[in-house]
Amino acid sequence: MASLLVLSCISFLFIFPFTSSSSIPIRSDYEISLLFEGWLVKLNKSYKDASEKEKRYEIFKDNLWYIDEHNAGNHTFTLGLNIFADITVEEYRATYLGTLPPSPSIYMANDELLKIDESDNHYINVTTTPDSIDWRDLGAVTPVKNQGGCYSCWAFATLATLEAINQINTGNLITLSEQQLVDCAKKSCDEGHYIHETYEYIINNGGVDTDEDYPYIDKAAKCDTTKENKKTVSIDDYKLATQENEFALKAVVAKQPAAVIVEAYERNFQLYKKGIFTSYCGTKVDHAVTIVGYDTASSIDYWIIKNSWGDFWGEAGYMRLERNIKAISGKCGVALYPYYPIQNSTNENPRETKFK
Repeated sequence: MASLLVLSCISFLFIFPFTSSSSIPIRSDYEISLLFEGWLVKLNKSYKDASEKEKRYEIFKDNLWYIDEHNAGNHTFTLGLNIFADITVEEYRATYLGTLPPSPSIYMANDELLKIDESDNHYINVTTTPDSIDWRDLGAVTPVKNQGGCYSCWAFATLATLEAINQINTGNLITLSEQQLVDCAKKSCDEGHYIHETYEYIINNGGVDTDEDYPYIDKAAKCDTTKENKKTVSIDDYKLATQENEFALKAVVAKQPAAVIVEAYERNFQLYKKGIFTSYCGTKVDHAVTIVGYDTASSIDYWIIKNSWGDFWGEAGYMRLERNIKAISGKCGVALYPYYPIQNSTNENPRETKFK
């Protein structure tokens, strides 16, 4: 009977989530405990001892209260008991956020280093861009991955753009190795890394190995130089696209996915479940993600963001982030540091993009 109740809670929680503009549920301790046990089963998760479980249960209860209160309001997005439901916002920030923007000194030291794209008409001609595009539908996006407790979002965001441009040019979708970047480029999981330095490493190394050959292990290890020398996919260059200009960013994404940095600091970002994220967020960017498309729904423009927190966060690992807001930085600073790789086509007849 107990197992049946747990399964019922799982079904209720994950198939029929609360929608906006409803009353705040009044939950008994028994109901909350069933939701918690169902959540643990869903994630196949356990704790080291009873004390830790009780601590996580109390945090879960607090997050559930916050989710219920939000979802009872009139919002364009809902929150849910995702992968982060048993951690505090402080733990979330300390464990999963850490990417930083490029240092201003880089611009002064070498104007060419970041290759700022201010004159490439191929990308900044916004009049020819389609109204929507989703590179997932066009076969250029690999499945969502999970960075775990390693500060490696920069590696996932960067490689997603390489996987995409290589598929666009060759027709082959190859999943690449974030572990190589963690071990050989950064050599650490302890802090964030710069996206432009990641591109520089890939170019200087002559490419990057596959994830199948050099799999991700959620921690830094000694660089495997043998695998580092297996240069399955390479790029010729990269650019920092026109900054603080969402229309120019749209023109880039119409041609290929782009790596960006956002501020994911708020609790709403942590517990995001579905819908178009229109919540307040600032520009102290701390997390790297990949824009894999854009569209409009209910008169709200949005970016399609691929994250690296597994498919039990957001919309199966994705977020729809509000686009074309008044601030030139974009929602959560998305337009501040947009990067994309350059790869000379190795296919004589590259597949032409079929826009919606």
